[in-house]
Amino acid sequence: MTTSLMTTSIRIALVTAAPLALAAAGLAHPHGLSKSTAADWTDLHVLLLPLFPLLTIGLLVPLWHRPRPGIEAAATVAAWTGAFVYSAFYTGLDAVAGIAAGTTVEHAAAGTNPGPLKRPLYDVGESLGQVGAYALICAVMAAAAALWPRHGARVLPGTAILLVAGWSFVDSHIFWPRGVWTMCGFALGFALLAWTTRSHSRGRPRTEG
Repeated sequence: MTTSLMTTSIRIALVTAAPLALAAAGLAHPHGLSKSTAADWTDLHVLLLPLFPLLTIGLLVPLWHRPRPGIEAAATVAAWTGAFVYSAFYTGLDAVAGIAAGTTVEHAAAGTNPGPLKRPLYDVGESLGQVGAYALICAVMAAAAALWPRHGARVLPGTAILLVAGWSFVDSHIFWPRGVWTMCGFALGFALLAWTTRSHSRGRPRTEG
């Protein structure tokens, strides 16, 4: 039992580490991008580059088994694909609206209005981020479909929380206050999935012939 609890604790720690770190980053995130905040804005988004993709660990851990052929396997591949698309496109948001916008404003000539400089980067970044956020929502739904044959309705509470967090993530990013609470929602939803899927069979029982 001790080993089982330890394993469960490790699973929950793995799936909650990234969203909680992102929530903490949201508390430190500048509320706006200006000449005075540009350096901090850029530095923070550089640190966030590896963190945003790590959010998908919350889905990869519950799916860390060989899926049965059929719907479970197809849904698992769909969840992996959604997680990949999220990671690629949301990292694009971080690079464009975070690092590029911050660097542009920081090195703009003194007295320059930063609005026209950062707005196009924000627009591109927002488009990339929305693709990533919607892909993450699709990945959550696919993961729930993949986990249902083994775990049934036990996956519903965690899935419901993740869908609410995912919908909020579309336009909240990690900004305080809603973005921070969104990340906490991801942490809670991932923890519930990790808890409810902590034990599973690794295949169909073998029968003696």
